[in-house]
Order: sequence, then C-alpha cells, then structure tokens
Amino acid sequence: PLGQGWGPRLPLNSLKSDEAASGPKQGPTFQDGQRRVDYVLTYHVQKPQSVRRKTSRFADYRILRSLRRSLSTMRSGGTPPSKEDPEIAAHKHRLDYHEDDKRFRQTEFEDNLREVGLELEKDEGNKIPGIGFLKIHAPWNVLCREAEFMKLKMPTKKRINLFIHKVTAPLHPKVEPNRPQNVKHLSHPFSREKQHLYSVFYKYQPIGLIRKYFGEKIGLYFAWLGVYTQMLIPAAIVGVIVFLYGCATVDNDIPSMEICDPRNNITMCPLCDRACSYWKLKTACGTARASHLFDNPATVFFSIFMALWATMFMEHWKRRQMRLNYIWDLTGFEEEEDHHRAEYEIQVMQKTLKKQDMSPKVGLFPITHVQRFSSLVPLQIGVTFAVVFGVILYRISIRAALHMSSNPTARSNIRATVKGTAAVINLVIIIIMDEVYGAVARWLTLLEVPKTDKSFEERLIIKTFVLKFANAFSPIVYLAFFRGRMVGRPGDYVYVIGSYRMEECAHAGCLMELCIQLCITMLGKQLIQNNLFEIGIPKIKKLIRRRKSDMDSQQQEDYNMTLQRHEKDHFLGPFVGLSPEYMEMIIQFGMVTLFVASFPLAPLFALLNNIIEIRLDAKKFVTEVRRPIAARAKDIGIWYNLLRGLSKVAVIVNAFVISFTSDFIPRLVYQYMYSPDGSMHGFVNHTLSYFNVSDFQPGTAPLQPMHLGYEVQICRYKDYRETLWSNTPYDLSKEFWAILACRLAFVIVFQNVVMLMSDFVDWLIPDIPKDISLQIHKEKILMVELFMKEEEGKKLLRDNHTNQGPFQPRSRPASHAPSKC
Repeated sequence: PLGQGWGPRLPLNSLKSDEAASGPKQGPTFQDGQRRVDYVLTYHVQKPQSVRRKTSRFADYRILRSLRRSLSTMRSGGTPPSKEDPEIAAHKHRLDYHEDDKRFRQTEFEDNLREVGLELEKDEGNKIPGIGFLKIHAPWNVLCREAEFMKLKMPTKKRINLFIHKVTAPLHPKVEPNRPQNVKHLSHPFSREKQHLYSVFYKYQPIGLIRKYFGEKIGLYFAWLGVYTQMLIPAAIVGVIVFLYGCATVDNDIPSMEICDPRNNITMCPLCDRACSYWKLKTACGTARASHLFDNPATVFFSIFMALWATMFMEHWKRRQMRLNYIWDLTGFEEEEDHHRAEYEIQVMQKTLKKQDMSPKVGLFPITHVQRFSSLVPLQIGVTFAVVFGVILYRISIRAALHMSSNPTARSNIRATVKGTAAVINLVIIIIMDEVYGAVARWLTLLEVPKTDKSFEERLIIKTFVLKFANAFSPIVYLAFFRGRMVGRPGDYVYVIGSYRMEECAHAGCLMELCIQLCITMLGKQLIQNNLFEIGIPKIKKLIRRRKSDMDSQQQEDYNMTLQRHEKDHFLGPFVGLSPEYMEMIIQFGMVTLFVASFPLAPLFALLNNIIEIRLDAKKFVTEVRRPIAARAKDIGIWYNLLRGLSKVAVIVNAFVISFTSDFIPRLVYQYMYSPDGSMHGFVNHTLSYFNVSDFQPGTAPLQPMHLGYEVQICRYKDYRETLWSNTPYDLSKEFWAILACRLAFVIVFQNVVMLMSDFVDWLIPDIPKDISLQIHKEKILMVELFMKEEEGKKLLRDNHTNQGPFQPRSRPASHAPSKC
C-alpha cells in the first residue's frame, strides 16, 4: 500500500489521436526526452522550508518561552501581549510532526521504489498549485524480471527461436539486452477509429487494443458486453415477432370480442367501497384488447425460447472467454495470492494490542462483523417492501379520490392515471434507493473488514446485488404474484390499515399492468440512471469546476494548452471499478429474462440501450476518468455465477407468470373441459361469479346506486365461486380447484422440460472451441519435443566436455564460452 501523503495514482491516460499518430514520439517522457513515463503518482506539495519550523527543538523552545511570557504577564497584572496563543502554537507543532511523518513515509516509499529498480523524477511546477507529480519509469530489465515473476509465457514459435538462439549463442557476440527504441507509448484503443463515437456503433470493438491499454480485466468486460449485446439481436427479433403476432390476432380474440360487445349487458360490482359505483364490462374493452398483445399463445413459446437463449448466451460467452484466454495467453494463468488489506491488518493490530493488555495470551484472529450486522440486509429489504406497500396505499386512495371527483375527464381515465402515476413513483423511488443501497452495502462491507481485496470485492458485490435486485423487482413481483390474490369477494373483502381495501386486477388480468410497470422501470433506469447520469454528472462537475475558476473560457483554453498529459489527467475523475458497470447490466439481464413472458419487447429495448452503453462506457473510460490500473484476469469472476443463477430462476418465474398471472391456463381448461363446442365462446361469462347487492356489509354499498340509470340487484365479479342458488353460495367452486391443479401441473412440467432442454444445450455445446482445443494440443506436443531437444543438447554438451578430459586444452578461448542467461 502507498504511504501516507500520496494522492491519486495516475497510470498515464491515453494520448489523443493526433499525439498517437504524430511520428516517432514515445509519449510523455522524463526531462531527458528518452525515458518514457509509465506511471504517475500525485501528492500534496509541502510548505516551503523557510515558512515551516526547522526543527522540533526550536519549536519546543518557542512554546516554553511563550508560556513563561504569559505567566509573567499574569503575575504582573498587565495585559498579555498580542502574541500567538500557546495552545494554538502547540497545535501547530503537532501538525508539523504530522507533516514530518508524512514526508518521512513518502521518502521511504520513494526509496523502496528505487530499490526495486524503478527510476523516479519529481515535477513540482506551479501550473497546479499545491500538487506535485512523481513520474516513474520502469527500465527494460525490471520489466523482464517482473515478467519472469508473473510467469508470462511467450508463443511457441518464439520459444523455438529462443532455443535455436541458445544453441548457436557461442557463435554470436555478447550483447547487453536493452529496451527497443521503437516501442511507442500505447495510445487510446478507441482513438484510431474513434470507437467511442455513436456513428460507428455497427463496428466491432477493438478488444485486443483495449486489453493492451487497460488490461485483461477491463478487456473482458467490454468483450462480455459485446457478446451480450450481439446475443440480444435474435432475442429482440423473436420478441418483435411475438408482439406483432399479438397485434395481428387481436381482432380474432374471442374473449376480448365478448368484452367489447355492447350486446353483453354485464353489470360489474364496484371497484371500491362507497365512492365507486357499478360499471359496465364493455368499458374494459381497451384494456382487454391491449392485454392480448402480451397475453397470447405465442407468449409461452417466447418464454421457452428465452430460457434456451439464456443458456446459449452463457455457453457462447464461455467459448468466447476461452478463445480470449488463449489469444491473451491466460490459459495457464493463476491468480496470485491476495495480500491482506491494510484496514484488516490495522484492525488485527489494534485488537491484538487490546487483547495483550487484558490477557497474556496473544494471537491473531479474523475480524468479522457478519453476525452483528447481517440483520441490516433484511432490514433494508424490509424498507423496500414498506415502500412498495406505500405505493399500494397510494393507488387505493387515489382511485377512490378520482371516483369521487366531479371532473368527467378524471373519472373516465381512472385506470390509466393510477397505473401511470404509480409506475412513475415506483421508478423515482427505485432510482433514489439504488444510490442509498449502494452506500449501505459499502458501509456494511467496510464494517466486516474482509481480509483481502478479492474478499472485499465479492462481499460488496453480493450485498449490492441483493439490495438493488430487491429494490428494482419488488414492485414487479407484487404485481405479478400478489395483486388480486388476497382480495376476497363482494361483501367479504380483505382490508388493510382500517378501511383500505386490497387491490383487484382488471378483468383482463394484472398482466397489462405488469407490462406497464416493467416497461417504465426498464426504460427509466436505462435512460435516466444509466445514460443520463453517465453523461450529465461529468459535465455538471466540469461546469462547476469552470464556474469556480477565475479564468474566462479563452483563458481556460489557453491554460489547458500549457498543461502536460499527466497534469490534464489529474483533473479527471477517479476510476471506481467495474462493479457499477456490471451491476446495471446484471439488473437489465434480470428484466430481460425473469418477466419476459409479460413484456416480449424487453430484449429490443435492452439491445438499443446496450448499443449506446458500449459507446458511453468507451467515452467515459477514455475521456472522463483516469486511466485505471491494468489488472490480469481470466474470467469475469462472480458475475458469471450471478448470471447463471438468474437464468435458472428465470425459468421458474416465467412458469409462474404464465400459469398464475396470465389467463393462458384458464382458457385452456375452459376450451377442453367446459366449452360446449370446444371454442372460446362463453369464456368471459364462465369466469364471472354472481353477487346479490343486498349482501353488502353495512357502510360499503355505493353512495350512487343509480349511477347506471337503473337499480342493480345482482352484479358480477371475476372469480370462480358457487352461484347464489346453490347450497353453499360464495364458496370456491370446483372449477377453481380444477384450474389451480392445472396451474401447478403446468409449472412443474414447464420448469422440468425447459431446464432439461437447457441442460441438453449446455451438454451439446463444448466449452472450448474445437480449433482452440486442437491448437493447445499441438502446442503441448511441440513443447514436449522442444524440451526433449533441449535435454539432448545439454547431454551432448556434457558428453563433449567429458571426452575432452580435465587436462586437455580447450577447443576455444574462454572468452567465447557460452554464458548462462
């Protein structure tokens, strides 16, 4: 870890495209113009020595002298002189000690860098007041040594050439290896073709250049995002076809035609107590027709397709990742042992010292706060459900208020108003709580004090994912599986918090409202949280920084022209890691797969967003944040496990959506069990039960019973219950239990069949591409042959040396003997 006093670490951000193509320049260099700057550290410049106190001895003497002067003045009864307060002087003396300690740590850190062979050069110019830069150059021999430590392999052909060079080394003059002078400083991987511009969205990403400039970890992220976006193309096409099928068959849908038929004079029961009155079923015509766009037989096919699509995507990424591992020489890469975090070692040291004072037993023990703080995660999820419940109360109350309104426009658009405003409120709360949950997850992880950086990152990812996933999907889960399930019936409704009656679904089901909520949440998060924030926040920060500056725009431009590359990079934002980028894509993947049965256009919206997201991320990495530290990695880590888990859960969720949220199962049961002619005619009447208005509970009957112009004695409501003239009126009918059994059977069959098909696809597609597997096999054979030839050469040299004998003259001068490398 860096010593105290060091600021941000700046691996040099990229050169501009004109700098990269301007000739044989190597990029930023030391003052000699030869040594390339590979890394830059920033630090706060200390006060000039003439201002600061020279030594602590003189400072102590001044403090004592000031105290004596103050005491003598008090004894003489006079007023103290207007000198510096001794307490303030002592505080400044402590600050000097702190500054000296930081300067000592900084000097010690610089000496350690020099010991490992790095070359340093300080730049404490006056262009950025109070900021100094430490330029670092890694010589060629240091790079070679570190490459040996990291076990970097070279291609097989180079190894063969190296073997030939070693065999013929005695014939070559000895040359000291040196850094090649034609090595150029890497420019931006996007700069040559301006890959971060939106006009080139159709071009492939320069993954190889990204890896060379940013490292394998970031290269794998852009490769994964490209594969995910590419795989969304067939999903989006099939989703659009399913939607168009719904549009083409809406006029032939018999249940919606029966709802819209004015000849079916069906009077429905009130949707709320007292304020709501009776209404005609034909007023739900628009909702019924719109529901058919997403609730049709093609939805089941699309759910099966998306389950197989998720498996294909995971397999395609594994093959792509294996290919990149081979190309980037990561097949034999193993992560180094992760060192302990500084925070963990400090906590261990403090706990050990405290234990030492209390008991003679001394020992290190892991620092963990999981048991103490693990209850906070369920608490945060509980807060999320409380917010969802608050939105439920809003919908109930606003519906009652609109029914009591005297404005005819408001009364005619009650459903659309309630659905739209509730979805927007949910979106705003989700965006706000996302930021809160991100901070809470980080705070909880810091309290746990994980041992290593890898452990810290994994724990942070899991906590953030759990909280943000619950935040984003709680309203959707409520609409899909809970709304309309615990309502009761007219005369015996279920109430919460006094007189608030639980919500009912529309006659066409809750699938349409689920679709609206999913659409607004998905589009809102992508447009506002993912795109607008990524574009707007850096621009706002830049505008604020410009407003604080005393220079006008022309002076600011002239000032920027005088700054060097590392000085410009200092004003860029810090790199916060890849977790936010992965997290937003994982949440999007969940919305694409989990509830795709209710919203077949989700893959299309995700595809359009990701085309922009790739360019946004490229622009951000290139122009908005400092160049991150290059890190090696052979996979995307824990994110793959989260993706695989979501793809498995998506099968179960879609099975329940089709079975319980849509009308697919009730329609099949009616058509094959209760329809007199095997058609869907009479389905609407079959789903409606009867209620005698005289059975209303006191105080719940409509205030305007003559709203329709006639007295209503019997109204209808959507449920499967016994008729009024049966022996057990209002009890659940046998049709309800038959449909429930079919729903559960469908869930079991759908889940097992789709998962079996997914596992078959997983088994059918090999993880390693055939050409890569053959190439790896050939390289192993070549390596064995190479090692055998090398051993034969060594044996031949030993035999020649033995045949010469200890007293025979050497066949060549000692100066030409092969040197051991």
